[in-house]
Amino acid sequence: MSDLLRLGLNDLHEELGGKMVPFAGYSMPVQYPMGVLKEHLHTRAAAGLFDVSHMGQVILRPKGSYEATALDFERLMPVDVAGLAEGRQRYGLFTNDAGGILDDLMFANRGDHLFVVVNAACKAADIAHMQAHLSATTEVLPVTDRALLALQGPAAEAALARLVPQVAAMRFMDVAQVPTVFGELWISRSGYTGEDGYEISVPDGGAEGLARALLALAEVAPIGLGARDSLRLEAGLCLYGHDIDETTSPVEAGLTWAIQKARRTGGAREGGFPGAARILRELAEGPARRRVGLRPEGRAPMREGVELYAGETAVGRITSGGFGPSVEAPIAMGYVTVDHAATGTALAGELRGKRQPVTVAYMPFQPTTYKR
Repeated sequence: MSDLLRLGLNDLHEELGGKMVPFAGYSMPVQYPMGVLKEHLHTRAAAGLFDVSHMGQVILRPKGSYEATALDFERLMPVDVAGLAEGRQRYGLFTNDAGGILDDLMFANRGDHLFVVVNAACKAADIAHMQAHLSATTEVLPVTDRALLALQGPAAEAALARLVPQVAAMRFMDVAQVPTVFGELWISRSGYTGEDGYEISVPDGGAEGLARALLALAEVAPIGLGARDSLRLEAGLCLYGHDIDETTSPVEAGLTWAIQKARRTGGAREGGFPGAARILRELAEGPARRRVGLRPEGRAPMREGVELYAGETAVGRITSGGFGPSVEAPIAMGYVTVDHAATGTALAGELRGKRQPVTVAYMPFQPTTYKR
């Protein structure tokens, strides 16, 4: 653990009894004394506070016009950047020339610049990628003096609004910059659990104060990586490096909702992004395989790497799996050939040398509760 980076709130996590483990080069709390199961259920019932400061925060500051920066950034992914309204956030995907996904990310239009949040394990590569492709129009400025917290769950609005009343009026994917006693907070109404909630960028000097103020509220509990994973799995959300990677196209991954009309064939700015030939072809003709939800029979979870069979034919593999505390059953997701991707299809997973029944299932496993 000695060579791992430490979160700014590391001492607070240890004070709270967090069990620290290596994750994406950082020492991160995987759980607290409440335990993963209770942390998961608490987030679904009330509000959970996650420290996600390992994620990369980046400002894209135009050298000239915002429009030039937005169009340059848009050329890196099959997503409509130029059409994003001020004060709004959108999900994005950097793609490669083969149509695979280099990373998934969130970006926000903050009027005169873009604010981007990328995955921890990819942030060095993502920043280099942006610097290499945007330097003519844009300053790529990594943010290194702010923590990032996520407050998730049905009580998140009531809890955060006691400290920052303005957040109650925000809708899903709204962003705001709000001066507070903790410093200026950069807030988005979004998250990674399927629940309503917020992600909050806070200056390092105010991070502990904000975290303690939230944790002092009866409805808020600290939540670790273990429950973060089970929550996102129930919500059917991809984990980069597992469910999506450089070989996976957005169409195979079921992320076509993130490809707006403007970037599709016949759209105002169709194509022009890395891998456009493959991605636009798959949008028109369909991919050879698809990401699907899976429900194993019995109580034994099927985890990443389990091979999937239809009869004696291998048809895919699981990319994420575990026990879903809210659905009280094992759940998984993975890729199968398109002929076996229909909900209700009966397959078998190779588990410890034996074939166990598993059924293709609708995702998300747990209904989402975003405030539209």
